[in-house]
Amino acid sequence: MFQGIYRGTKKHQPDLEVVLKRSWEAGMEKMIVTVGELSDVEEVAKIVEKDDRLVMTVGCHPMNCGQFVADPEKYFMDLKASIEKYRNKVVAAGEMGLDYYLEEYCERECQKKYFEKQIELMEIFDLPVFLHCRDSYKDFMAILERNMEKISHGGVVHSFDGSLEEANRLIDMGFYLGLTGCSMKTEEQLKVVKAIPIERIMIETDAPWCSIRSSYAAAKYVKTNFSTAKKKEKWSPDLLIDGRCEPVQILYVGYFN
Repeated sequence: MFQGIYRGTKKHQPDLEVVLKRSWEAGMEKMIVTVGELSDVEEVAKIVEKDDRLVMTVGCHPMNCGQFVADPEKYFMDLKASIEKYRNKVVAAGEMGLDYYLEEYCERECQKKYFEKQIELMEIFDLPVFLHCRDSYKDFMAILERNMEKISHGGVVHSFDGSLEEANRLIDMGFYLGLTGCSMKTEEQLKVVKAIPIERIMIETDAPWCSIRSSYAAAKYVKTNFSTAKKKEKWSPDLLIDGRCEPVQILYVGYFN
């Protein structure tokens, strides 16, 4: 999307540099760029190596875990080699975890097997973990609980949207909870977010996803307004694109919390 491409169609010129500039000018100091599959690594590395304020993760998102199947050991070793190659820029292993909402992309048993396999990366590299959990809490917790000795530096459960009971259990295990617009869609979710200890919260955007939409319960608390192009073809450097989240919109999440 930051190359101006949406569902395979070019809508506007690449604007990643504009997006980053807008973020820095708003006061951001550092940014983590997420790798969700091996094919992301080199492209992300090219971006983060241009700026000391940019760092990265390396891992395989649950919807992509089917990529392990053809040669599991090679895929794992390639993830390991990628972390070794860019170790000065890699701040966490991930994004990894379970997503049963996206089971059409990768079936559950495959997700579970290769989530657990990837946890070895934390033990090898002494890294924290960047975790993903959607509609899969029971299996997600079971895998974490039997592997906690490998996760010596904890981590964050990104875009958390679970119950307060689930939040407290994860906090008791030493994890932080990452909050995005998708964490605050409903009034019930707002109650959960308000009850999470502030010192265990990390705010994030998950850009280009997870903006706080006007239909979300949190929208009424958002006070910052950015000028927005309603149609992607109307892009200009001073406009955000309607429906595409940018890192600068972390202000939305931060103001609510």
